[in-house]
Amino acid sequence: MTLLLALVACAALVLLSPPSTTPASTRPPSPSLRLGIAYGDTLVRMSHADLAASLDDAVAVGARWVRADLSWDDIQSDAPNRYDWQLFDRVVDAAAARDLSVLPVLAYTPTWARSPGCTSDKCRPADPAAFAAFAAAAAQRYAPRGVHTWEVWNEPNLSGFWQPAPDPAAYTTLLRATSRALRSADPSAYVILGGLAATRTGGGAISQTEFLAAVSALGGNRLVDAVGYHPYTYPYLAGAATSWGTAWERIDRTRTSLRSVLSANGTPDLPVWVTETGAPTGGPGEPSDGRPSTIGPTTTHVTEARQAAIAADAVRTAAADPGVGALFWYSDRDLGTDPSSNENFYGLRRADGSAKPAFGALRGAVAALGG
Repeated sequence: MTLLLALVACAALVLLSPPSTTPASTRPPSPSLRLGIAYGDTLVRMSHADLAASLDDAVAVGARWVRADLSWDDIQSDAPNRYDWQLFDRVVDAAAARDLSVLPVLAYTPTWARSPGCTSDKCRPADPAAFAAFAAAAAQRYAPRGVHTWEVWNEPNLSGFWQPAPDPAAYTTLLRATSRALRSADPSAYVILGGLAATRTGGGAISQTEFLAAVSALGGNRLVDAVGYHPYTYPYLAGAATSWGTAWERIDRTRTSLRSVLSANGTPDLPVWVTETGAPTGGPGEPSDGRPSTIGPTTTHVTEARQAAIAADAVRTAAADPGVGALFWYSDRDLGTDPSSNENFYGLRRADGSAKPAFGALRGAVAALGG
């Protein structure tokens, strides 16, 4: 997920975890909007018990999907001819046991596949064909297990995730090779353009609309079935109407929007998948409860009550927009308790496992969609 504040812009063979104890008959009916929890890279690192608990949380709030990083660096860390699938196998099998669909994020480059001098797994792949071969192998392995939806990279319009700097042309080249590889391996593959961060151009970032326009000018919009987007709007609600346009409004409620870019490039009906949104409840600055007097330059997070309001409103706002195909809340559980970074506090649960008000608010909003 993006490190930028919303105010500026605006995660040996292992035994299968036990199936959910929540009967399918007690879950709300599936709404037309795809609803999920985004976990970043945490699911593959969890113990059996924590993995089970996290996926049971997804079921409990009424989600039908989980989004998790399928890191190339995890699968082929040593060499291009060696694969180690056990970490992600465990996630796919545990999700299937709970009737949860998986959205893998294909990303992150192993050492052998980076350009010389680039030392991070966030380096863009030196050879798009090598990345595409990895994607094809993933589809061959997981399509028979029911995985058919793929997101190609995460926040490629930020230098923090596409190093050394975001490059629409290079990303489009990667997207073209990868989409072809996925569909060759699985003709029913559904391909999502990597979730764009909501940001402004400058300082190692390209705005979501500028990046999408550049990719679309090269034909990238015609390579995918949906566009991923990360509209973190806190402390504002997704449904808020502002004079400047929040990240969420820039989906289709501002003059220049994702929708206007897609329309100008011949794909006006391409769905937008919100593959991450959320709000932190801790951080180094001041919290906001949504009142204007609590919103300012030092605001880095929201109160737990405001997080709950944001979660419920995001579901309602997404469901009311026919152009939004999916909503994934980031995330299930806080990463820690260190207040020096708000990255630690996006969970529906606190680090000790206790539920925040947002857990019940999200569950209630999802249930309401099911009637």
